Amino acid sequence: MTITDWPRTAAEPDPDSASPAAVSGTTAPVSSTPGIVSGAPGSVSETESGTGTEASSGKLTGTQKWTAGAIVVAALALAGIGLYLSFEHVADFAFTELRFGSLGKGQLFAVGVDVGIMVMIAVDLLMAWLKRPISWIRYPVWLLTSATVVLNAASGAPQGAWKLLDYVAAGAHGVVPVLFITVVEMGRTSIDRIVRPEQAERDSIPWLRWVLAPVATARIFRRMRLWGVTSYPVMIRRDQELIAYELWLKRKHDGDLSQASEDELLPMTMAPYGYTVAQSLAMPDEQEQAAQEREEEAERRRLDAETRSEVAKAESEADRLRAKGRVETVRAEVDGQTGQARAHARAQVSAAERAAALEQEALDQALIAEARAREAQAEHLEAQQREAKAEADLRTAELERQAAQKRKEAAEADQVAAAEAQAIETQTIAEAREATAEANRRAAETERAVAETQRATAEANRKTMEEERRQEVALADIARAKKEATEAERAAAETRRAVAEIEARAAEADAAAKLTPRQRSVRRVARMALAAGLVPDGLAYDDIHHELCELVSIADVQLAADVSSTDTASKYRQEAVVLLADGYRP
Repeated sequence: MTITDWPRTAAEPDPDSASPAAVSGTTAPVSSTPGIVSGAPGSVSETESGTGTEASSGKLTGTQKWTAGAIVVAALALAGIGLYLSFEHVADFAFTELRFGSLGKGQLFAVGVDVGIMVMIAVDLLMAWLKRPISWIRYPVWLLTSATVVLNAASGAPQGAWKLLDYVAAGAHGVVPVLFITVVEMGRTSIDRIVRPEQAERDSIPWLRWVLAPVATARIFRRMRLWGVTSYPVMIRRDQELIAYELWLKRKHDGDLSQASEDELLPMTMAPYGYTVAQSLAMPDEQEQAAQEREEEAERRRLDAETRSEVAKAESEADRLRAKGRVETVRAEVDGQTGQARAHARAQVSAAERAAALEQEALDQALIAEARAREAQAEHLEAQQREAKAEADLRTAELERQAAQKRKEAAEADQVAAAEAQAIETQTIAEAREATAEANRRAAETERAVAETQRATAEANRKTMEEERRQEVALADIARAKKEATEAERAAAETRRAVAEIEARAAEADAAAKLTPRQRSVRRVARMALAAGLVPDGLAYDDIHHELCELVSIADVQLAADVSSTDTASKYRQEAVVLLADGYRP
């Protein structure tokens, strides 16, 4: 590889490469030596930071647990000592110098500060133990501890000028709090490493580097903290790569970096933002690739949107056509059902009219039969009366015979009486004559009564016979009327069934022929005429038109075709005439 061919990506570690100090040589060893700094077990960064060994399993042995317990007890003792030493000084200083109203209030202030520090330390350690550390708690602890140190030092400050011993005394007041905070930070870090052994540990920068190169070290520390680089050797390798790349770029352009392109200057531009040399040099290609991918994704989304739009349009059109087909189907079904219902209604009306006519005729026949029955009864009564008259005549003849006998006897008696009268005309003969005359009168009245009875009996017999004859005729007429009504009902049912079959076949034929609503309406009018009794065979057009107009009214056409215009109904009827004349038969 020549000096002008800088690798676009980081090379694999080369164990046999030269030392990173050989900056003036080729650039490949410098950029390909991550193991030179971070891989050696004797590296300063690893030995000084304490990260050269592998992390423990996080489980403490018995001895380690006793040691940890002793450390906790010693830390609590240290905290108690610090509170004891600072409590009185802080309370007195708060009362005398900080203008608290009484010594008790100053003591409460000191207790509040110390208790607040202890509470926040306890919460910090507890949350670290629960693997949910709160990083910002330590800063108020540091601030309050610093305030305690300042207050302790201020409580021991001299009234006049400061001497060296005064500075030592003031510093001595802050030793225990600082020591306690240091122990707490050690405990927190220890707990965090025990409960989260898998967490990446952050390397510390050796103190010797801070002394030898404070400005460069500060930059390294800033970049490590800003961009989350936990490994100090990795950060050193990045700086070495950047320095080597800058030297290579200067040699390429004869020391004038202004001639370098923006892409070549990217490593120096992006280094403060945590980018490596390889990442910076690969950035243009990655951005172009990302831009191309975005364009491809945008084009794909556009094509997907167009496809979805076309599919949606096609589905919408299909739904519209299906809905239209369903509407046409429902309309055809409704038209067919409406036509069937109207045909059924017309057939039922016709059957009802015929049944009513038959019932009226049967009623008339019944009335005639009743009248004939009454006449037969009257004749029967007249026959009975004749029989009674005959019997009365017989009785009358018998009475006449008896009367004749009596008259004979009376005549004989008269003769005897006359003889006697002639012989002796006495009062007794006169009385006998009167009795005879009275008997004759009564006999005549009896004869008249018998004759009247005979006449009435004969009349009653005649009427009875006539009434019986009429009843028989009426019963026969009623039976005949019932039979005719049954026949009419059966004929009406047959007519309705035939009309229904005709309508069903016609509806199927119309559906199969895919006729328009107007054509179906015209055919329905033609079927109405045929159902009403029109026989167009052998008739001329004018005769068919005349009979259809007689059988099917405009109102019937409006009802059947579901139209409101009489002109349209008239046109439908004319078209039906043409259809029947052309030979239409459902």
